[in-house]
Amino acid sequence: MDPVLLLDVILLLLAVTTAIAAMAIRDLLGSVMLMGIYGLLMAVIWADLFAMDVSFTEASVGAGAATILLLSALTRTGTRERTGGDHHLPALVVVLITGSVLIHGTSQMPAFGDPQAPAHIHVAPHYLSQDIGKVSQKSPDGATRRDFGDHVPNTVTAVLTAYRGYDTMFETVVIFSAGVCVVLLLRPRSPLRREQADE
Repeated sequence: MDPVLLLDVILLLLAVTTAIAAMAIRDLLGSVMLMGIYGLLMAVIWADLFAMDVSFTEASVGAGAATILLLSALTRTGTRERTGGDHHLPALVVVLITGSVLIHGTSQMPAFGDPQAPAHIHVAPHYLSQDIGKVSQKSPDGATRRDFGDHVPNTVTAVLTAYRGYDTMFETVVIFSAGVCVVLLLRPRSPLRREQADE
């Protein structure tokens, strides 16, 4: 058996087991810790799949920022989950339908590393030729110059110049919005709001 495939299977089984344990445990502090471990496992999985940018994002956001935000929330909510009323059948149906659609959609994708995949035939040649993001412009002395000195430094820079910058920008917006929401939820109550809540 391919040792890389064996490692992938072991990591995925660990990640699934950790996610199930995080949902099943009643201690919220333990659940947050398990979700941090899950984030680290997913970072390792992405790194093993050579998706280093996603791996870095998962490690910093999934295992880092999200864990800190959840621990901050626990300082205001307590560490024990309330009992009863935690099963919601419509939510389960939506999750199962969404999961089925995702599995069906990904089943039609090319095999991992397939050299005949559309991304390798139509998109990758532009990245490898390093002609992404080269825009001619006139300098003050009248000479024509192009971005990156007419040469993109490497393929990663070509990919980042092409579209990953937008992706990272919106990821940052999502994390910023999540942080603002947590701050708003955990902000101290004014005396008036506290009296109204007590009443």
